[in-house]
Amino acid sequence: MKVLLVNGSPHQDGCTNLALEECAKTLNKNGIETEILWLGVKAVQGCIACNKCGKLGHCVFDDVVNQVASVADTIDGLIVGCPVYYGGPCSQITAFLDRLFYSAGDKLIKKPGAAVVSCRRGGATASFERLNKYFEINNMPVVTSQYWNQIHGNTKEQAMEDLEGLQTMRTLGENMAWLLKCIEAGRAAGVKEPEYEAPIRTNFIR
Repeated sequence: MKVLLVNGSPHQDGCTNLALEECAKTLNKNGIETEILWLGVKAVQGCIACNKCGKLGHCVFDDVVNQVASVADTIDGLIVGCPVYYGGPCSQITAFLDRLFYSAGDKLIKKPGAAVVSCRRGGATASFERLNKYFEINNMPVVTSQYWNQIHGNTKEQAMEDLEGLQTMRTLGENMAWLLKCIEAGRAAGVKEPEYEAPIRTNFIR
């Protein structure tokens, strides 16, 4: 089993990465393979709603989104992390997730997902809620912890002093590993996976 952890921070080795590494260590301890993917500092193109991905099978912008989409079938869980900018998640991660879920969301259905945010002071829960909505709209079990998945600090060194935040990440890792093993055990025991009806799209404009 493998979990992909996406670092949406422009700082490769900052507070967000610290949180993701803490979670990854716990997953590894439980026998789960992990990979931390850093989105980098190049701008991630936002979705332009061209709908070409439905015909092509991939996004028209060939970047990290298509890179992740091409391996989405090989991962069993997804953890997405980012810093808080102006009370919300940074634009890099939302642009990435908008296009990934629109073009390849079907490859992530039924796979556990979790969000992780880092902030200096405020905005963590608003950012956390925004990121979780990607999982909630895509039939993905949302993995929780003992508190909202957040870590505080203006620098990595400060974040290392957030002992509760680091423990929250370890608990998240434990819960993700447990859920993945439960899913695997259920499949081995012949537990039937959910079958979904065709989507109904209600238009509220009458």
